[in-house]
Amino acid sequence: MMISPEGYYEMNLKGKSEKEIRSAIRGLKNEIRHLKNTMEHPEYSSAPLIHPTEDVRIWCTRMYLERAKQALLEMGATYAPSQAELKSQQFQDNIDYIKKIRFEIGGYFGGYEFYTITIDDEHIHYDAEHSLMLKPFNLPDTTDYPMSKAEFLDGLRELYIGEWRPSYNTERFGYMVLDGTQWSLDIEYSNGGKPAHYYGSNSYPYNFDKLKELFGIEDDIDCETEE
Repeated sequence: MMISPEGYYEMNLKGKSEKEIRSAIRGLKNEIRHLKNTMEHPEYSSAPLIHPTEDVRIWCTRMYLERAKQALLEMGATYAPSQAELKSQQFQDNIDYIKKIRFEIGGYFGGYEFYTITIDDEHIHYDAEHSLMLKPFNLPDTTDYPMSKAEFLDGLRELYIGEWRPSYNTERFGYMVLDGTQWSLDIEYSNGGKPAHYYGSNSYPYNFDKLKELFGIEDDIDCETEE
């Protein structure tokens, strides 16, 4: 059963020493890392569903982690973020300056889908196109994007893309997969920030389905590992 951040503080942090709180912070970060690895494993979708799900546990553990950092500051100590945390925060800080996102997904036998979102001062402009395909595929309506600019950017914030690996592949888990599904995500900024690039082959970030939802993609494209 998950509890509130304040409940977590009362049960696990209240009255603890600085050393103990720092240890709790390390444990929470390791827990998030473990849960992500679990969800990114090629066989995750075939495992029995357990409640609360790993996705919910990551969400709650993030809140516990922030409360633990706050507890450290409340006792007059300092918290030095890691390089990975600084990288993630930089991505979050730059979200309001995103001007273009290009998402590509597909494979040799089924063709590729290309989704582009361009953002100006007030609106987002959405376009989808596809390469020659060997099976039918219904693209979303490119003239009617269902989210406002603010909703879309908030959706990106919830993905914590700055925590993603630059690349994803099944070899990380000891699997070798040929062909299958490849994908890439490219992000450009209006403030001179360095463009971001992520890609994968038959392997995906733990919250990849939520990224697809932002682009209006349904599960017509199979993102499961193919033997």
